[in-house]
Amino acid sequence: MEPDPGAPCLSSSPGCMTPGHSSVLSALPLSPDALQFDEDDDLEVFSKDATLTDGNSFSPLMLASPSSMINQIKFEDEPEVRDLFITVDEPESHITAIETFITYRIATKTTRSEFDSSEFEVRRRYQDFLWLKTRLEDAHPTLIIPPLPEKFIVKGMVERFNDDFIETRRKALHKFLNRIADHPTLTFNEDFKIFLTAQAWELTSHKKQGPGLLSRMGQTIKAVASSVRGVKNRPEEFTELGEYVEAFGQKISVLDKVSQRILKEEKDYYEEMKEYGPIYTLWSASEEDLVEPLRGVTGCIDKCCKVTEALNSKLSNDLIPIIHEYVLYSETLSGVLRRRDLIQGELDAKVDALLNKKADKQILKEEIEKLEDKVECANNALKADWERWKKNMRTDLKATCLTMADSRISHYEECLATWESFLSSQSYDEQFDAQQEDGS
Repeated sequence: MEPDPGAPCLSSSPGCMTPGHSSVLSALPLSPDALQFDEDDDLEVFSKDATLTDGNSFSPLMLASPSSMINQIKFEDEPEVRDLFITVDEPESHITAIETFITYRIATKTTRSEFDSSEFEVRRRYQDFLWLKTRLEDAHPTLIIPPLPEKFIVKGMVERFNDDFIETRRKALHKFLNRIADHPTLTFNEDFKIFLTAQAWELTSHKKQGPGLLSRMGQTIKAVASSVRGVKNRPEEFTELGEYVEAFGQKISVLDKVSQRILKEEKDYYEEMKEYGPIYTLWSASEEDLVEPLRGVTGCIDKCCKVTEALNSKLSNDLIPIIHEYVLYSETLSGVLRRRDLIQGELDAKVDALLNKKADKQILKEEIEKLEDKVECANNALKADWERWKKNMRTDLKATCLTMADSRISHYEECLATWESFLSSQSYDEQFDAQQEDGS
């Protein structure tokens, strides 16, 4: 049965403006896992290295308000127009009697009328980003929220909060906020606006208004129960999507491990190559007839070291973060599918109760209608955001692979040109010496 275009969407999920709902109770079943949440742990800890900007495929069904509909039309008609610019910079260490943590400056510029000013500057710590991510997941359970860098790292626990770690996290947090800003629905989330504009005490006060720990634990227990019970009549497209996500997660994880190994081997090669230059220089001091050739070899090695170091920098900054970000995205996608299942699981439970006549039938019918609406909104939101994410994922990975291929080619061409130039000079010197001997 087609949805009634005149019926309102009764979904409790913010961001859904889908008109109508299906009256077929079993058409859209599913039961997701727990709404995952992170505790506001005050202890900041080490993180792994981590890293969608196109909204053309996004559906207006997911808009949060009439004002966001206007902005959505602008996204579709003028994809290059942006009205929100965010920068994460100036990390600062804070040491107290009980903890050490880093805050980052969040500088925002905007032309949106719903903001009180055109420029804002606040400082946020990692747990504030975690809070924002959790709030976005609660408000938009079937939208793909950009991942944050992990809070913990198993290996590589060198110096806590060293410069490399801080810069890696800063870049990841910068990308996290800008991916939200570029998203046609998430960008208009009220918590996101508060995150960007509220002073520290205001944000703390706003956090206290959210669901408490016991409430979130209740959601988690409910989700686990739904997942154990299972989902009836899950639409085939979401089963296929789940299989795709599982396969994607396995492949991108392997790619991440291989990339990490390649970077390590390249760094080892670079360190070993650096040792050769001084050796040839010392050798030249004891070989009067080979001084120039040996020093020439030293010069070639030094040049190759520089281009190898540049290549390693590109691997570390341009390849590894992008690959690892999509490892985190695969986990995010699994969570989105579980939350979609949870919404459908609620509907399944009500339908079962109606069939078994365990409660007032009229009340159950009203609840079922609302849940049908909610499931339809969740499905539409996920399908639209999935297409958007997939398009951006392919664009990101393609651009990254092409960039690295170009970098590899450039690296080998520069090294080859360096050695060829040296060999040519040596051949010329040998010919010159032979002519001198013949002339004499």
